[in-house]
Amino acid sequence: MSPTRELAIQIAEQFEALGSAIGLVCSVLVGGVDRMQQVLSIAKRPHIVVGTPGRLLDHLKDTKGFSLTKVKYLVLDEADKLLNLEFKESLDDILKVIPKERRTYLFSATMTKKVSKLQRACLRNPVKVEVSSKYSTVDTLKQEWYFVPADYKDCYLVHVLNELPGSMIMIFVRTCESTRLLALTLRNLGFKALSISGQMSQDKRLGALNKFKAKDFNILICTDVASRGLDIQGVDVVMNYDIPMNSKDYVHRVGRTARAGQSGYAVSFVNQYEAEWFKLIEQLLGREIPDRKVDMDEILILREHISDSKRIALTKLREDGGHKKRRKAAEDDDDEEEEAPRGHRQKSRSFKKSSRR
Repeated sequence: MSPTRELAIQIAEQFEALGSAIGLVCSVLVGGVDRMQQVLSIAKRPHIVVGTPGRLLDHLKDTKGFSLTKVKYLVLDEADKLLNLEFKESLDDILKVIPKERRTYLFSATMTKKVSKLQRACLRNPVKVEVSSKYSTVDTLKQEWYFVPADYKDCYLVHVLNELPGSMIMIFVRTCESTRLLALTLRNLGFKALSISGQMSQDKRLGALNKFKAKDFNILICTDVASRGLDIQGVDVVMNYDIPMNSKDYVHRVGRTARAGQSGYAVSFVNQYEAEWFKLIEQLLGREIPDRKVDMDEILILREHISDSKRIALTKLREDGGHKKRRKAAEDDDDEEEEAPRGHRQKSRSFKKSSRR
């Protein structure tokens, strides 16, 4: 089991690649996709079932002939997330119907230390294996942060993006609404940005990931739905546009780069309201992250162009129906991402030049 659909699909792809060679049958059960196709997959009597708790429980209740009474191995990927309250009801119901005589494996870069949570996984005589006794990031990851006035955060973001042309970049924000607004704003400035969030249909989410992996777009703006476990090759930079309120989420976010011995860069934009959260992150890591300074004149040069682009983006969001049509607008916007406004792209070239003067 995994906490997100994208991670479950990624895991299933690994088993399917292996299965084609040795005859292993895998079924992936996640929300947001056609259930009948999943029922047909279950009918093939898979050796391995990969899924999210909600959809897995749906099939246990509604799909005739499907059960987990013969399960020998239970694996919880991103286990600390799965053991949180948001998954408690579904996970408890699943644990009631699988054999107690089984092997249970919990995996995560940030494992919970609360015994009560671990006991819910029905562990007996557990053995703990850890690479490090403290939360850490890899040595090949360069980490920095900017202290930014909240009103100028977009300007600092664009300033750093201009310094990293062609880089594969993931930008993490706090809310689903922010992903789309920021993506529209950056596209109006000529950047090849697209968004992914829980408000999009599963097809659109996977489509956005695939476009990013194929490097059709080099900037992916996302919520923490993309922070855990996803292995996207070639990510050069992770940006924390919004600082996570949970310090452990920082470890997962920056783990999207500097993977498998490669180098990477993580930069955080910390405003006056987020400084306390960032200090907690440093305490978790047991180290201070160096800060970077920037000439405020360079930032102010960008302000007018960014304000215009953001105003256009906000106008489009309102025209698309705002909160009432939020999900449909997010999907429609994804359809338009291949056609970013050419007029604004033309402006952005002169804008980028002026920012370097």
